[in-house]
Amino acid sequence: MYTQERTAMANLVVGGPVAVNSYDNAIVAALVENRPVMLVHAFNGGYLRPAELAASSHDKGVKLATALDPATKEAQGHLWHVTPGGFFGQRPLYFIESAAGQVAPPAAGAADADAGRGDDGAPKPQRRRVTVHQDAPQSTADTLQVGLPSKVADKWRGKNGATEDTQLWVVTVTPWGGITFVPITHPDAILGFKDHAVAKDSEARLTYNWGGDFTGTVINTFYPRLPNEWDVPYHHVFT
Repeated sequence: MYTQERTAMANLVVGGPVAVNSYDNAIVAALVENRPVMLVHAFNGGYLRPAELAASSHDKGVKLATALDPATKEAQGHLWHVTPGGFFGQRPLYFIESAAGQVAPPAAGAADADAGRGDDGAPKPQRRRVTVHQDAPQSTADTLQVGLPSKVADKWRGKNGATEDTQLWVVTVTPWGGITFVPITHPDAILGFKDHAVAKDSEARLTYNWGGDFTGTVINTFYPRLPNEWDVPYHHVFT
């Protein structure tokens, strides 16, 4: 369905106007190498994290945090995997999976329909994914949930017959070196924030893509940062 092999960076174009190139290895690591990254907002340096870090939580959403507290860091709540999930036409699709609360893969030989994602056949950890409400981005149903496909509420299940279509995203690389997430079930919307407020503890939601520059509160662009790069100047997390 897709490959986990390394891709020449000059040839990697992810649904956007520019090719990913060597100036930002974190984007390549996020999209190709399946390394966990921080999703840091371009506007205020805050980072995405699940509202609830426990592996048993499947009905809570996503928020923007502006301080990396020890509990979040210990639980890896600041880290995300942008995991390949197939194709929509010629466009690659991805899951946004939390590193917080992931469950170890089953023992060898155990039956698990989701264990073999990836063409290497190796079991993969079960990770909670950012899931979109079927009726988003309407005002009464504009939230997200972080959970496994079988555990999120009914309105966050597959909309078009596919079990996981409410968890699949097109990732668009921006000319500024960031990434914007577009859910395949709502192509006129992007990952944004409630009331368009990019502030501490803002609730992540889907918002209509009305345009604007990349530092605005409508277009929400994230810079993926590798864990050892989270304190790079102008990509910092407020403390």
